[in-house]
Amino acid sequence: MEQRISLVTLGVVDLARAKRFYAALGWRGTEVEETAFHQAGGLALVLWDRGKLAADCGLQDAPPAGFGGIALAHNVRSDAEVDAVLTAAAAAGGTVTRPAAVNAIGFYSGVFTDPDGHAWEIANNPGFTLTEDGSLILPHFDGGAVA
Repeated sequence: MEQRISLVTLGVVDLARAKRFYAALGWRGTEVEETAFHQAGGLALVLWDRGKLAADCGLQDAPPAGFGGIALAHNVRSDAEVDAVLTAAAAAGGTVTRPAAVNAIGFYSGVFTDPDGHAWEIANNPGFTLTEDGSLILPHFDGGAVA
């Protein structure tokens, strides 16, 4: 398997509400057969009915019971941009679950959840290079073991 993620699909309860939320944050996409596709650099963010996504994965859908074990991250170029994205997310109907501050690792970040509870960390981490097109380049981690 090549080391690549092509699509991230978020199961949503109300597609129209989810589309409005992400549109309010500046995301533009295309809806095809009740599925919203958003180009996000070299991958796509997809919004799809939660029950249909569970069935497609061969899983039983269950009501959300808190944290689902995954968080998405959006790196930005300044602390002010972290604050602006968190403010926009709250204004669009999201919930800021961790206000922006310098975190334990030493960079500025905060977290919001979208209306379906999907967690997004917004971070300004100068150790991670953002290219002009927004692609992230990981630094060389000295002494780290290869996973």
